Amino acid sequence: MDIVAIVKRSPFIFPLACIATAAMMFVSEGSYWQSVDAMNEMENRQTARVAIVGLAQSILDAETGQRGYLLTDRKEYLEPYSVALSDIEDVFVVLERHYGPDPDARAALGQLRGLTQTRMAELARVMQMHQSGDVQGAREQIFSGAGRRDMNAIRSTSESLLAVETMRVAASRDGLYRTMMLSRIGVATLSAISLLGLYFFLRQSATLKARDTEIRRLAQSDHDRLEREVRERTAELTELTHHLQTAREDERSRLARNLHDDLGSLLTSAKLDAARIKPRIASKAPEALELLTHLVGTLNSSVALGRRIIEDLRPSALVNLGLLPTLEILAREFTAQSGVAVLTELEPAALNASAELMVYRLVQEAFTNIVKYAQAHQVWLTVQSRGGNLEVCVRDDGVGFDAHARPGSRYGLLGMRYRVQAEGGQLAVTSKPGQGTQVLARLPLAA
Repeated sequence: MDIVAIVKRSPFIFPLACIATAAMMFVSEGSYWQSVDAMNEMENRQTARVAIVGLAQSILDAETGQRGYLLTDRKEYLEPYSVALSDIEDVFVVLERHYGPDPDARAALGQLRGLTQTRMAELARVMQMHQSGDVQGAREQIFSGAGRRDMNAIRSTSESLLAVETMRVAASRDGLYRTMMLSRIGVATLSAISLLGLYFFLRQSATLKARDTEIRRLAQSDHDRLEREVRERTAELTELTHHLQTAREDERSRLARNLHDDLGSLLTSAKLDAARIKPRIASKAPEALELLTHLVGTLNSSVALGRRIIEDLRPSALVNLGLLPTLEILAREFTAQSGVAVLTELEPAALNASAELMVYRLVQEAFTNIVKYAQAHQVWLTVQSRGGNLEVCVRDDGVGFDAHARPGSRYGLLGMRYRVQAEGGQLAVTSKPGQGTQVLARLPLAA
């Protein structure tokens, strides 16, 4: 199917396809970036949740390390305490960055930082009292219940921040679901529109294809009709050519008979009269004898000219001797007149009288063309039977011509072709510049 032709016939198809593609890309890209933003936001809030939970764990690790140090006085118990202090600072850095744009969350975060600093200050004061030797004061501070209150406050503030984060994560998740749903609806809608457009496109394509098929059918019908007319006209032309050639040959035969009968009789009678007059004037008018002798020679030349004309009009050798001897005589006469040697290879073949006359005229026309145009030095004449057909070939080594070019005068070859077709045969002319010419006729043999 020619897409370019369809687009030319339906110019709105290409813009609609571009619009549908752009809309599909817009929906897809919009949904993608909204989903990416929602995922990033959920990831950030999950990081904040982990940081808040980690803050409480770090405070508990600091308390555990302090109590282990107070009970054992071993320095290695202070390592969890130091690590917890560093982790707490890192947690607040993360939370400060996370809650920077939110004033309400920043207030809660400030409260949490204050409670954490108070609790860590208490832990540090108890350890300082223990290191200074005030063990009893340190124990009283531990069991005073202030630490429990601070931890409850820290836990309560952390839970409020966690609740806010949970709500926001849920909101982000709902937004992500909405984005995905809108993307599905948009893609489904555009897909439905695309399918509808494809349906109309296929329907129009089917209509165009049916129209093209009908046009091709009509064109083929016209082509077949024209071929039939050409065949009929060709057959009519062939029949007309055959009729004209037959009429021409009949007219030539009639004229040859008339010339033979009438002109021959007159010339013969004139010769007899001259022969009777010659003895009578030989003694009485010797000066007229020379004129009479010249008249007899003229009459003999006239008789010979008449015979040549009669032979050209209707070769008597073809009737009396047959096709092959007539062709031999024609080849010898052509060589005598033109000086071009003719090599003959003639095989006996059965042809009807009209076909034999056609072969004779074909060879005669080929010899005439060789004399006029070929500038040949040698000619080959071949008659042989092959595959149930008689092949008559006249080939020369002349200048040749371009067989595919349109010749200036083509009626000779055209007449030869129609004469051969009229006898049920085929004519092929092969030639190239500088490579001579070959005229080949194939005729069916007579039954």
